[in-house]
Amino acid sequence: MRKNDEYGGMDWPGVRLVRHRFFLFGTLGLLRFPDVYSRLHALSKSDSAGLGLVCIGLGLYSGSWLTTLKLLLVWGLMLLASAIGAGLIARTAHQRGMRPWGL
Repeated sequence: MRKNDEYGGMDWPGVRLVRHRFFLFGTLGLLRFPDVYSRLHALSKSDSAGLGLVCIGLGLYSGSWLTTLKLLLVWGLMLLASAIGAGLIARTAHQRGMRPWGL
């Protein structure tokens, strides 16, 4: 029996495409959005969602509850670090007088 069949024959390449879209959209947001605040939003949200899907996929693929819990812990710590980092960058940009686009 193949590993994918244990989980109802999930389409792993399809799940991979969804994860990669989040990272791709975050990169496009970084390149296309006009100001630092919009870019931070695009990167922090898409990277958090993309890494979450990667961790969930790896947890399902591992077949171990302990490994899945460790991966979810890594994802939670990354969510915390991403929020703190984005807040610090936004506060520094605001203190230096960078105004949001359109204001």
